[in-house]
Amino acid sequence: MQISITTSTSAGLEQILPWLYYHRVIGVTNFFLFVESKAASPHSTAVLEAIPGVTVIHPTKELEDKQAKSRIWNETWLAGFFFKPCNYELFVKQSLNMEMAIVFAREAGMDWIIHLDTDELLHPAGAAEYSLRRLLQDVAADVDMAVFPNYESAIEHDDIKDPFSEVSMFKKNYDHVMKETYFELYQEATRGNPNYFLTYGNGKAASRVQDNMRPNGAHRWHNYMKSPNEIKFEEAAVLHYTYTKFSDLSSRRDRCGCKPTKEDVKRCFMLEFDRAAFIIASTASQEEMKRWYKEHVVWTDKELNLKLMRNGLLTRIYAPQVIVQGLREAGVFSDALLAGQAHVEKSHSQMHVLPSVSQPNTIPATNTGNSTIMNNKKVKGASKDIYTVRGIIGQPKDLVNEQAADRRKLLEFSSNGIVAAIAPLSPPDMDQLVSISLRT
Repeated sequence: MQISITTSTSAGLEQILPWLYYHRVIGVTNFFLFVESKAASPHSTAVLEAIPGVTVIHPTKELEDKQAKSRIWNETWLAGFFFKPCNYELFVKQSLNMEMAIVFAREAGMDWIIHLDTDELLHPAGAAEYSLRRLLQDVAADVDMAVFPNYESAIEHDDIKDPFSEVSMFKKNYDHVMKETYFELYQEATRGNPNYFLTYGNGKAASRVQDNMRPNGAHRWHNYMKSPNEIKFEEAAVLHYTYTKFSDLSSRRDRCGCKPTKEDVKRCFMLEFDRAAFIIASTASQEEMKRWYKEHVVWTDKELNLKLMRNGLLTRIYAPQVIVQGLREAGVFSDALLAGQAHVEKSHSQMHVLPSVSQPNTIPATNTGNSTIMNNKKVKGASKDIYTVRGIIGQPKDLVNEQAADRRKLLEFSSNGIVAAIAPLSPPDMDQLVSISLRT
């Protein structure tokens, strides 16, 4: 079984390498990394490109031009997020990158694709040998998409340097707790914050790589030809390490140019806590920020922690710590850095050709063992116009034209019954809980 993860990241290697190798340990085979900022530096990309199974997509003019021609811009399911700043802009970028990652995944012969951020780790609880591969192997053949409910980090001190190695306490998802307990302890569990979780609560999804699939926002996948058959894991989760460093307040603030007012932040952020954090980081002194961070993010009340732990809202998860620390002690990360140095000259001489995403991905994949990219180069001396995949003979041009006609029919078919993109959603709040209790 071939499992891929795609991400859009600006993180440094100190975060990406533990994230990547952890997922390799649990069974991920390929990574499609859309990089920018620190992740796109020559040193970072050289290190990442030297790792087998990793495809790095750089923020080039070519990428921008390809994505400007995406069919997404002519559809309605993502339209509500277009031309808005900050988190909305990121959400659109992630969706465009996911669309392109589908093409990479098909051409690399992947069975599954998952979109994750580099502050998230998959937790394959309930699977034999703590294996993502075993977990997905047990999914019924007629299931198209499997949802991992997310757990959120609950940090216990304000000076964390390495979240994957230091954080072991997590707040469990609404889907994995007793509803009566969630209702009874909701106020205590929120600790004065806008919601039960600081950020999103609707998980992330793994999808089988199929014809006609598309992203449905950063949290889900969809299909132009059918409604995916979806399940939700009862034990497995995605661990979200959110706001684990005090510096996250200022770094998130620096990525957004909105005014720190209650009205303007609504244009920039989808979730209430992000809005409040941005205003604090933009208007408060360092000392005030520290005090706010301790009150709203850090779990220092041991009595409350124990109460929520006993009632199943908080839990301890040590497996990621053990795996990441083991990898570090084995020299895996330092070896990757050394291999990257040797890869610098080679990486400078390689060119990635990006696939077109103006139509749904229905061209059969050509699997060469690595990620293969379609271009329009003709084979010299060929009797027909042949499209090639990095020099490997691919599809005859008349077949490609034939498939293009099929895609036009597909576009007509899929224009009805559009499913809107699923945004980051908070867990149920008190008003929703009252509504749910009244219905039941």
